Amino acid sequence: MRITIDSGVCIGAGQCALTVPDVFTQDDDGFGTVVPGHEDGAGRPLVHEAARACPVQAITLDHDQEG
Repeated sequence: MRITIDSGVCIGAGQCALTVPDVFTQDDDGFGTVVPGHEDGAGRPLVHEAARACPVQAITLDHDQEG
């Protein structure tokens, strides 16, 4: 799996970082970003919940990519 956040869509709601802080964080401007080295989801099952919880659907989970 490969996780990406569309920075042009993200509004900085922070739901991703609240749901899976090991995988998602917020940059200096408050926008969501993936923690370096955790682009594969780090085996965390809540990554799917974080993507679902994003109010603007800025998170993409690509299951065809291997981390």
